[in-house]
Amino acid sequence: MNLKIKTNLEIPANEIHWRFSRSSGAGGQNVNKTDSRVEIVFNVCDSKALSPYHKHRISLRNDVKLTNGCICIAVQDKRSQFQNRQLALSRLASTLRELLKAPPKKRRETIPTRSSQRKRVDLKKKRGELKKNRQSKIDF
Repeated sequence: MNLKIKTNLEIPANEIHWRFSRSSGAGGQNVNKTDSRVEIVFNVCDSKALSPYHKHRISLRNDVKLTNGCICIAVQDKRSQFQNRQLALSRLASTLRELLKAPPKKRRETIPTRSSQRKRVDLKKKRGELKKNRQSKIDF
């Protein structure tokens, strides 16, 4: 089953490597005998589905940790291995979607208009007057 990232990008199932181990946490006695913890390892560098541009974009981002050029996701939230597998796939897809997003446009600096400058000064003057009127006017 291929993992669909975008309409034009799909990761083949053979590029996703699975590892299973025993999970810690809830599950009672079942914890000691089932391998419900799931780890996904996706090698970004060796992927044939990603273009060189995509690989470069992923390597530039610092918010995801690449270990030897691989994205590793471990899930042990649910009690069953099947649910953890589904959750791991969705997390991998959302991570890749987030990494491949276009960078936000830089803000173009503008000069404030005369009217906005005038409004700001008027508001400051009104505020100052209001505070001055609050003060007690006792002359000693």
